Amino acid sequence: MTEHDHAEHVEKVREIIRSTRIALLSHVDDHGRIVAKPMTTQEVDFDGTVRFLAERHSDQVQGLLRRPAVNVAYSGDGAWVSLAGTARVVDDVAKIEELWNTFNAAWLEGGPENPDNVIVEVDAETAEYWDAPGGSKVTQVANLVKSVATGKRVQGDSAVVDL
Repeated sequence: MTEHDHAEHVEKVREIIRSTRIALLSHVDDHGRIVAKPMTTQEVDFDGTVRFLAERHSDQVQGLLRRPAVNVAYSGDGAWVSLAGTARVVDDVAKIEELWNTFNAAWLEGGPENPDNVIVEVDAETAEYWDAPGGSKVTQVANLVKSVATGKRVQGDSAVVDL
């Protein structure tokens, strides 16, 4: 993969994350089960790291401290991203203040200065994306009908990107 191709793939990952924002953060719990929780991405200028706000005492954060291997999945309007990486819990009041908004206040207690509020940073090692042609549900249905009528497979865009 050329440097130009790599940059285009990373930009595609950014676009999908920006347009989706809500992710499922999955990890393996203490019983060996894969569990997932919806999380709101706090920064959308994806540079290989995604950030979420969470409560330190939560089962999820405690589980991530013990088993930091994670998957972060985004599903948008005809596009999907799967990030594989490692999570870490970060105490950074200044960064939490920067990220804080009324949406976070609805889910987390005490504001940015509450020591129970932390940042979960996921450093992605790889990103895999799929992007259906046309994007919208109407276009996807039209592509499906066209595929059935012509017998030709719908070709979307996909790639695995090392970050």
